[in-house]
Amino acid sequence: MSTPDAALLVGVVMIVLLLMGYPMMVPLTAGALLLMAAKFSGLNESTLIQQMIGGVEQTVLVAVPMFILAADVMIKGHTANRLLDLVSKFVGHIRGGLPVTTAVSCTLFGAVSGSTQATVVAMGRPLRPKLIEAGYTDRFAIALIINASDIALLIPPSIGMIIYGVVSGTSVGALFIAGIGPGLMILVLFAIYCYGISVWKGIPVLPKASWPERLVALKRASLATGFPVIIIGGIYTGTFSPTEAASMSVAYALFLEMVLYRQVRPSQLPEIALSTGMITAVVFILVAAGMAFSWMISFAQIPSLLLGDMLAEASQHPYQLLILIAVAYFVGCMFVDPIVVILVLTPIFSPAIASAGLDPVHVGTLVVLQAAIGSATPPFGCDIFTAVAIFRRPYLEVIRGTPPFVLILLFSTALLIMFPQIALFLPDLMR
Repeated sequence: MSTPDAALLVGVVMIVLLLMGYPMMVPLTAGALLLMAAKFSGLNESTLIQQMIGGVEQTVLVAVPMFILAADVMIKGHTANRLLDLVSKFVGHIRGGLPVTTAVSCTLFGAVSGSTQATVVAMGRPLRPKLIEAGYTDRFAIALIINASDIALLIPPSIGMIIYGVVSGTSVGALFIAGIGPGLMILVLFAIYCYGISVWKGIPVLPKASWPERLVALKRASLATGFPVIIIGGIYTGTFSPTEAASMSVAYALFLEMVLYRQVRPSQLPEIALSTGMITAVVFILVAAGMAFSWMISFAQIPSLLLGDMLAEASQHPYQLLILIAVAYFVGCMFVDPIVVILVLTPIFSPAIASAGLDPVHVGTLVVLQAAIGSATPPFGCDIFTAVAIFRRPYLEVIRGTPPFVLILLFSTALLIMFPQIALFLPDLMR
């Protein structure tokens, strides 16, 4: 069978399996096996198994379950509520203060948990009723929570950054630091939009908290803000590797919630560990299957067949290549889990990125930003379905308010392409 026919057959089979409701790891594995049978029948299946094992044996991947466990511990405890109270006491009284509080709180919790879906759960439940009560529409409230939570993919610790670093060979520590600038930029743009909506809707402001109330909130949340200090400060100073920072975040979360706050009991640890284990298993199976599929299509030279001329031309024009990368990852993440898209597309673009002389940290930040946008973009953004489950609202109602936020995120993409120093300023300070 010719390579184009094999690629078409694999694509059709994978789409059919997805439409039949199979989880993503099944189409990925089936696609790799089918391509092997159709094109390389002489290859042994153990070759794919070796690729799967190689995909998940990277030491830095140990950080993934650690950050997931820390997030699960904090969701069970009071860290999220303390961060929310702190932000509301300082900005809740300004015009648009409540949605700005939502955006800032999602960003802070993302900097603590590294998970967009954990942020939707932890921040969405208490904030959505407050936004609706204040006079904002439900579609605006849900869209704000979904998109502000996606800043968690940029602000360290970011599971997306870890996966990209593993696949591309880019420093995870540098990627963590590079995500801070774009994450804060998006937060500011969201705050400006929230201010404009509040003025247009005539939403009244909340009562201004007194300084004693602010100091109390700051005292209650001061230890919770230690997570970014441990993770970012430890990596920035070279005290911790990303994996060690992840382990420290777990120890710190357990210390806060079990010893100081006393909101998590020892009897709850098995339930928390089970939740972490389930999510970790899904992530690692996706990584293994994605690595095998990526290796198989590269071995069959399908990327060269589909994108060869386009990539060859784009590699001569860096801005054109960056735009192509942004479009490819954005469209991919609209339909498939961001981890899978990063696993499949990164090896395809890596040679062109090296040929064009692009900074891999800048490209990695751009890629993870597209993963963040795709996570909240119809039709299949993963955070959309998290919101459907958590808020128990119909799919169409959940996505109605997303277009303005997607446009803001696309504008952020354009700024990041034109001004790489938005991402590279902090990593350059480390060199």
